[in-house]
Amino acid sequence: MATLRFQPQVYHNTLGPHTPVAHVSDGDTIITTTIDAFGKDENDRQVAARGNPQTGPFYVDGAEPGDTLAVSLDRLYPNRDIGYTSTVLAPNVVDPDFARELPEPRMARWQIDRARGTATLIEPIERLGQFTLPLSPMLGCFGVCPPGGQAISTATAGTHGGNMDYRGFKSGTTVYFPVFAPGALLFVGDGHATQGDGEISGTGIEISFDVQVTVHVIKTTGIRWPRGETSEAIFTVGNARPLDQALQHATTEMYRWLTDDYGLGPRDIGVLLGQCVEYDLGNVFDPAYTMVCKLAKHTLPARERL
Repeated sequence: MATLRFQPQVYHNTLGPHTPVAHVSDGDTIITTTIDAFGKDENDRQVAARGNPQTGPFYVDGAEPGDTLAVSLDRLYPNRDIGYTSTVLAPNVVDPDFARELPEPRMARWQIDRARGTATLIEPIERLGQFTLPLSPMLGCFGVCPPGGQAISTATAGTHGGNMDYRGFKSGTTVYFPVFAPGALLFVGDGHATQGDGEISGTGIEISFDVQVTVHVIKTTGIRWPRGETSEAIFTVGNARPLDQALQHATTEMYRWLTDDYGLGPRDIGVLLGQCVEYDLGNVFDPAYTMVCKLAKHTLPARERL
């Protein structure tokens, strides 16, 4: 098990079969940086085109189509002192006849105190004033090469991951991706200092990040959608539009997980999910919406396999 320290020079606005920037092996750790959704680096300098530019891809030796790539999010943290957010809700999250009342978008700046772990709005916004939030760093857009050799915009999400903007993608979470291409081709980007559910204004507090992840190859488990795990819960992710289809994908993937890895039958699953499931909202701003189906670990029987 080795540690790769990588400083990116090139960024991608699609997740796809791009030339790998480095090779890593099962169990290796990657320490790198990401720029923000607008293409600005740790010096607040424009270095890439806006639209969630990605660091990578990293080729994971031994990962083959049909495998699962486990990505442990070891450390995610802002590496500069200024972040940016939109100040206007997305029109699609309010009633259609109310959307015309929304003002023109403009950006707000936030002062990031990395030592204290806070973000403070710099310029007063109408009556809101200078208010402070705790940091809750997360990755908004990351994933692997999509199926069929596609290159898919970082504006959206699918079975490969992508722009899911789920606030549960934070340090201490392990994310599982289906592998569609040799080496999996892992991308990371779109750091948020914090964000509300749904990214309903189209941004979190957008900022550049220091990132540390550890990768593991799980042979031939055949998952179909991203999954995740924390010390307290397991979850599955569906990306689609309309929102009910995203929920269906996430619930079906959880059903498969409970069947294959926990040995539960259909009535077991009906009772367990029916009474214990939690649904979290990921992105509802971009072309594909994200829904997360989650179960607390204390509700689960012993796992038979990963």
